[in-house]
Amino acid sequence: MALQLAAIVQALGGELHGDGNLLVDGLAPLESAGPSHLSFLSNPRYRAQLEGSQAGVVIVSPAMKEPALARGAAIVADDPYLYFARVTQLWKKAQPRPAGPAVHPSAVVDPEAVVEEGARIGPLCVVERGARIGKDTELKARVFVGENCVLGERCIVQPGAVIGGDGFGFAPLPQGAGWEKIEQLGAVTIGNDVEIGAGTCIDRGALADTVIEDGVKLDNLIQVAHNVRIGRNTAVAACTGIAGSATIGANCMIGGAARIQGHITIADGTFVSTGTFISRSIHKPGMYTGVFPMDDNVSWEKNAAALKQLASLRDRIKALEKKS
Repeated sequence: MALQLAAIVQALGGELHGDGNLLVDGLAPLESAGPSHLSFLSNPRYRAQLEGSQAGVVIVSPAMKEPALARGAAIVADDPYLYFARVTQLWKKAQPRPAGPAVHPSAVVDPEAVVEEGARIGPLCVVERGARIGKDTELKARVFVGENCVLGERCIVQPGAVIGGDGFGFAPLPQGAGWEKIEQLGAVTIGNDVEIGAGTCIDRGALADTVIEDGVKLDNLIQVAHNVRIGRNTAVAACTGIAGSATIGANCMIGGAARIQGHITIADGTFVSTGTFISRSIHKPGMYTGVFPMDDNVSWEKNAAALKQLASLRDRIKALEKKS
């Protein structure tokens, strides 16, 4: 399969420098691209890779136009990474979609479930009673969608995801005799244009629903506990754990292996670094980073309190040093 360079620019815009008749037969990184490949440079730090690349055409920002043209053809775009993302979509659309039934023969779809037009249900999926799968949504292999859960339009759910499993709810019995299960009576409501990675679990709510708003992107192996709410266009990287009833705002970015405590709120537009433990609500947007070693609770609290005073202690020491 190949796309003509002029056709790419006609579909996506950008400023073309080079032969529009060039046929692109693959997309590749700068370091491994060949003369018939398209690549991109989004970070100026990799300029050396650009200059040494054999790519037939490279997508660059206006600031990188001259070094790009010094080596060959280029498409100049304000945001090369975003432009490249759209090229990948164009490329996939140009590939013939494999023929097959909308619902794979091995899938189990309850007669009371609703699968809307254009949706596809992959091998060994289970869609339970009352669930609704929106238009043009695709469930890959072995996806489970629980009773009364709703997925919006144009969602993609990768293999092995579980939507609407029971939330983790148990009441302790007296004198340590065990646990009494709390039936999880809510469901999961997922908006439009959501992507859910492989092995990710989104638990159903205890009473009200767990809610994933429009445009959310969830990576692989994420745990979303019962009654969590994730705001529109937020992205969460792999292995993050979100405890019950946490509310994450819109347009947030959560790094991999982050840990978010239950019953807290994270403001719109917040960035959480990889491995960070969020133990209290964040009301001011910004970038948050940090983790503190485990200890017995009394010692941990004392050390945490002392740690918060380090900056002021440093300033006091500097002031004393100037006086001496």
